[in-house]
Amino acid sequence: MLKFLTKLKPVSYVIAGLLALTLSSLSSAASPVLGRVIENGVLKVAMSADQPPFNFRSRGKSVVGFDADLAAALAGTMNVKLKIVEIPFGDLLEALIKGRVDMVISGMAITPERSRKVSFVGPYTLSGKSMLTTARVKDAAIDISEFNNSDVRVVALKNSTSESFVQHNLPEASLHTIANYNEGIQQLLTGEIDAMVADIPILKLSMLRNPSAGLGIIEPPLAIEPIGIAIPNNDAQFANLVRNYLSAFEQTGLTMRLRQQWFEDDSWVAALP
Repeated sequence: MLKFLTKLKPVSYVIAGLLALTLSSLSSAASPVLGRVIENGVLKVAMSADQPPFNFRSRGKSVVGFDADLAAALAGTMNVKLKIVEIPFGDLLEALIKGRVDMVISGMAITPERSRKVSFVGPYTLSGKSMLTTARVKDAAIDISEFNNSDVRVVALKNSTSESFVQHNLPEASLHTIANYNEGIQQLLTGEIDAMVADIPILKLSMLRNPSAGLGIIEPPLAIEPIGIAIPNNDAQFANLVRNYLSAFEQTGLTMRLRQQWFEDDSWVAALP
């Protein structure tokens, strides 16, 4: 992580003027979240830390990934310390709403339902959704609709868009929710379930780590989702600041480099425990 942050210094210099200009016009009263961040000198970012390559705990026990690097870039540009708060995915928005954290960066799709509770900035990337299953089940299924029956056991992350996808598109399937992806993979490998719905990067990693298990992904992708940063509803100035930073990161090539590092280059797999 420190090596990566060193590479970010030129980006920070490019938008340093934007930082000074923006922060000078803000007050804690008008911008409660940003005021808290500046006063405490800390940006608290929530993520589940179990969604590689978006975010995960490495062999060295630190939280790394696309989301972790993006959070570090935001904190560095704000000239505050970064504190990553690990929270199960299903509880992330509740923590944000209750003020335990300042934002959520955790491979979270922007949806109308979530947008009724919090605001989103972005998207900072796109993600496809699909279904991971065993070769036996995959070869027997001709169409996704064949998974829509009560004999098919499907799992999805609790409070995720994958859970919503199964509920809306496979209402007859036997759906069970999981707290993390490792739980779902273990159930799939032991035959307790028939399929797991999740983001494609998660599913590809599962195949890579279990090469002899005969796992396969349903093609083409079931859905394409915009991934964004969730922030509290009550701070338009904070939202504007984060939006400006994301735009600057895109224009200076930072987000492109992150996508290449975490979604195109698989060398990061060696950091997995």
